[in-house]
Amino acid sequence: MDRKLGGEPDSVAILSVVDVEYLTNDTPNGHANTLNPSEENKLESRRETLIMAYRTLGVVFGGLVTSPLYVYPSMPLKSPTEDDYLGIYSIMFWTLTLIGVVKYASIALKADDQGEGGTFALYSLLCRNMNIGFLSPKNIASNSSVSLSSSQEVAANKSRLGKFFEKSIVARRILLFIAMLGMCMLIGDGILTPAISVLSAMDGIRAPFPSVSKSLVEALSAIVLIVLFLLQKFGTSRVSFLFSPIMGAWTLTTPLVGIYSIIHHYPSIFKALSPHYIVHFFSRNGKEGWLLLGGTVLCITGSEALFADLGHFNRRSIQIAFLFTIYPSLVLTYAGQTAYLIRHPNDHDDGFYKFIPGPIYWPMFIIATSAAIVASQSLISATFSVIKQSVVMDYFPRVKVVHTSSRKEGEVYSPEVNYILMVLCVAVILIFGDGKDIGNAFGVVVSLVMLITTILLTLVMIMIWRTPAVLVALYFLVYFIMEGVYVSAVFTKIPEGGWIPFAISFFLAFIMFGWFYGRHRKIEYELTHKIDLGRLRILLSDPGVQRVPGLCFFYTNIQDGLTPILGHYIKNMRSLHKVTIFTTLRYLLVPKVSPQERIVVKKMGLEGVYGCVIQYGYADSLSLEGDDFINQVTDCLQEHIQIYTGRLPSNHVEIQEEISYLEEAKRSGVVHIRGKTRFYIGKNCSWFDRIMLAFYEVMHSNCRSALPALGVPLPQRIEVGMLYEA
Repeated sequence: MDRKLGGEPDSVAILSVVDVEYLTNDTPNGHANTLNPSEENKLESRRETLIMAYRTLGVVFGGLVTSPLYVYPSMPLKSPTEDDYLGIYSIMFWTLTLIGVVKYASIALKADDQGEGGTFALYSLLCRNMNIGFLSPKNIASNSSVSLSSSQEVAANKSRLGKFFEKSIVARRILLFIAMLGMCMLIGDGILTPAISVLSAMDGIRAPFPSVSKSLVEALSAIVLIVLFLLQKFGTSRVSFLFSPIMGAWTLTTPLVGIYSIIHHYPSIFKALSPHYIVHFFSRNGKEGWLLLGGTVLCITGSEALFADLGHFNRRSIQIAFLFTIYPSLVLTYAGQTAYLIRHPNDHDDGFYKFIPGPIYWPMFIIATSAAIVASQSLISATFSVIKQSVVMDYFPRVKVVHTSSRKEGEVYSPEVNYILMVLCVAVILIFGDGKDIGNAFGVVVSLVMLITTILLTLVMIMIWRTPAVLVALYFLVYFIMEGVYVSAVFTKIPEGGWIPFAISFFLAFIMFGWFYGRHRKIEYELTHKIDLGRLRILLSDPGVQRVPGLCFFYTNIQDGLTPILGHYIKNMRSLHKVTIFTTLRYLLVPKVSPQERIVVKKMGLEGVYGCVIQYGYADSLSLEGDDFINQVTDCLQEHIQIYTGRLPSNHVEIQEEISYLEEAKRSGVVHIRGKTRFYIGKNCSWFDRIMLAFYEVMHSNCRSALPALGVPLPQRIEVGMLYEA
């Protein structure tokens, strides 16, 4: 029977795989935020949503709204005609409308996983609702973005496809590979977006000053990016308030320039909204028109960040910002660029700066350069989000994840990831300085991530939403064909820079698979060799095993049973403390856990053996240092003993004896024990196991601890080593 103070929150997940730190200085009064804020003041809620929508300009849409800087320069145009430009604009308009407005803003944003977005969040959502994951259920069992009742409904009424995935190990592995590829490609996007955005903007300085060398532009771009990455530690909220005015200026000024260009160069440009211009474009250009899609796909660059950055904001704010500012701005800006190029058909290699009127060139250069810097933020934030999601699900080596806000669980920052991204971005600029090469690489990333999102969204529609088959078929056919054509076009660019994201993605995928394989094997071993209460009772009944004085906190991550390290410890030490509390840390998706709900205790049916769950939120400072924590646990245990034992046919004396036993153990000394395991790779292991498990051990020995930084005093800390036989 469990003793729980104040009741257990609905959404619970164990987070024993990530080292979490917290910056809570943005909570003015230091009080805990509630999980479900009251709707008393709807006006205030709308105001907050509008403020958040304004913030998204500086974080979410930077890559998307600055795409006019490099779309036309990335196209290999040869003597383009008026009809060619009208066809290209028609393609861009319908790409923005169908992919940006319909797919992402209207459909994908609804497929969040506990407020998180992105390809890996879609995979996580499928794992939470269907039995198709590979690792322990501890990471996916209790954080579903759907209610318990809806989860039970999905489980009770599974689709044929869902049952197929649950039964087929091959299908599940393919799905995991697709999700991993999508995540790796998004990280590649986070490397290439800053590089191409800043480089394209800074290149504008060479038009008025031809003497400025390309190397100087690349060096200046690298310096700008280094400063940007150094700002990340201040958090998305602070960065967005700094960046949003810049993106607001860009979003407003570029369509105004576009309108000016339309009026002065080609007022009838909007006739190209008719899809028949697309048909004529391909019928006239054939293969050349198909190859140009490798450049036009860049007009939707950053759309995946619209989904992946969902954890930093919310659905409503992103939809408002996109539909009422970003989308109209892009439609008018591209219309203005195209109108200019129809009258000046050979200026496409510098398709942005050439269409800026002379009197406002320098103000627009400053705004464009500033906006390009900000554009990098959207994919940097998205990269932090997907890394955090994969670490929580145990598919990526543990890295430090800093929650930079006590109000928003998804607002995170990872120092290690940040500096690796910085080095790779600078390397891409300095090694592959040609904007066209980076643009080719960029096109591969953008198109593949979109296609992977389409596939995963289709599975969500079928297996979780149970969308009517006609609508699913319509969605899948339209977007799979459309994005498949884009992918086929950009694949021709692989020799011309398109190999860069594949190299990055292959390296990241190897890391993810190595970590996944090692964790899978380790969890298999722990579940096979776990210690249940019956086994523990037999171990303790051995006359050679002594119950030594003292209070022991023995940390375990297994929910159904106890860690095999316990059996290893008892067999070798031939002892166990008189009072042993098996402790599990449980991470809740709330800002702070109230003191009444922090500690959950239970009796385990053996003398002096108890279970304890420590619950904490993402804005809680988790520290077990000092006597305060120990007193809290022992006080909870004493209250539990009184209530639990009081319900049994026993007397008051037995209760007092057990409490005295607990107090005596505490006075004798406190110790904290945790396991430290490694694989023993024997001669009988296959060559594949030797390579993958050795690689896993290298990562495991260099990544962060499985338990958060607990602040346990060194004299009270014991680590028990154990070799798991591979």
